[in-house]
Amino acid sequence: MSEWLISIEGTPEGLNLAMALALMAAVLHALFGAIQKGRHDPWISRAAIDTCLGLIAAPIALLVVPWPEPHMWPIFAAVFVIHVGYKVFQAMAYSRGAYTVVYPVVRGTGPLLTVIGAWILFGETFNAGQWAGIAVLLSGIFGLALYNLRHITVDRESLVPALGLAVITGAFVALYTTYDAYAIRATADPFTFLAWFFLIDSVFMPIWTWKRWTRLPRAEFAPLMLRGLVGAVIAMGSFGGILLATRLGPVGQAAVLRETSTVFAALIGWVILREAVGPRRLALMGLIATGAMIVQFAA
Repeated sequence: MSEWLISIEGTPEGLNLAMALALMAAVLHALFGAIQKGRHDPWISRAAIDTCLGLIAAPIALLVVPWPEPHMWPIFAAVFVIHVGYKVFQAMAYSRGAYTVVYPVVRGTGPLLTVIGAWILFGETFNAGQWAGIAVLLSGIFGLALYNLRHITVDRESLVPALGLAVITGAFVALYTTYDAYAIRATADPFTFLAWFFLIDSVFMPIWTWKRWTRLPRAEFAPLMLRGLVGAVIAMGSFGGILLATRLGPVGQAAVLRETSTVFAALIGWVILREAVGPRRLALMGLIATGAMIVQFAA
């Protein structure tokens, strides 16, 4: 599998697969965010997800894939630090603001900064048509967030701090997207990186939230761990998909396409979380999808 994946890097086949993986990551990431924001405390939900993620990744990393090359360990250390920052600020934002307000701001801040980071780190450039697509996509994302901010009446006093935390989280999204792309390109076997990435990434939150775990009612433990298992499987598909996409194709394009997750997140907020959706929000979601399509077709 690794040999085939490496063989199509830089080819039209590889680019098509990269874009398909990025779109899959968008759908799965919206589901992932809803799971973390859903019934339980976002800190506990993320800890449960990471616990299950570590239990799944450990045997694969230790027994199945080759061990990472020596030069990868400092890279993994930086990956760990960046993802800790992302998780902490994401949980802080989710615990203060409505999902359909916070999530678009997080995902809207990410692609613009990622495109800039991909230009600095990888020399990727966008043409005028692609920048126009980004402008359309961002207008839809931030328009959706502003519309939600105006019309949501629950926990209004905490929404503004939540938006500030969402912007910081979005900056971490851009940072981890760009750096993770560099990291997965630095190893010979991308699946070795993925296995060790998930194992290393799973360590922090269960330890950091231990005191919250001790206050959890016993009856809540089984539903929480089931949510964690589902979230772990989704996380492997979402983060694994976007990481492979950034190895196979341009980082900026993959990042922009992934941010159509905001559309799926709004639909999840409407269908599952029972958050209201009207014609204006549907129009804004259409802008997001249109912007992503412009970026792809203008390439």
